[in-house]
Amino acid sequence: AVCLIFTLISPANAAPIYTFPVVGCTYTYARYHHDYPANDILAKKGCKFVAVTGGVVDEVRKVDTYNYKKPTGDTKGGLFVSIVGDDGVRYYGSHLKKVADGIDVGVRVEAGTLLGYVGDSGDARGTAPHVHFGISWPTRANIWWVRRGEVYPWRYLDSWKAGKDRSPASEVTALLAKKGEVPPIPKK
Repeated sequence: AVCLIFTLISPANAAPIYTFPVVGCTYTYARYHHDYPANDILAKKGCKFVAVTGGVVDEVRKVDTYNYKKPTGDTKGGLFVSIVGDDGVRYYGSHLKKVADGIDVGVRVEAGTLLGYVGDSGDARGTAPHVHFGISWPTRANIWWVRRGEVYPWRYLDSWKAGKDRSPASEVTALLAKKGEVPPIPKK
């Protein structure tokens, strides 16, 4: 009789699915944002802002066109990058000092890929440097009121900070079903 023994081998250091969006620096963030679901992650200017998960770059702004005398919602974020993750969720980071070289629409990124650097561009000029971090569903280009954030990220940020792979996909999907892909622009 032949006896076969199989041993299941798992990788010792499997890559995370999610990672915290600011790396290599001390940072802080609160649970809430001033007027819609998002989080500002405060960190030293120039700290690295990275992809929280694998996906494809969806939108990028490399020139700060915000004008304090004629402010518009679509330019408030200044320099920004958004990606659509492999989980179907859009992740957005704005107020960057600079978008990383090679980051353009359609570029494939993995968790931890450098997207840009913490700054104070757009309507954050003169404030403490930070990344405005938003989670939403994908939309066509320049639907800024969705792109800036629809789901409070803090629960996911807490998880990723702890090294866990908590996904916002089900919360985003439920909210999309409730609100529709392009809800009306909120009144201030």
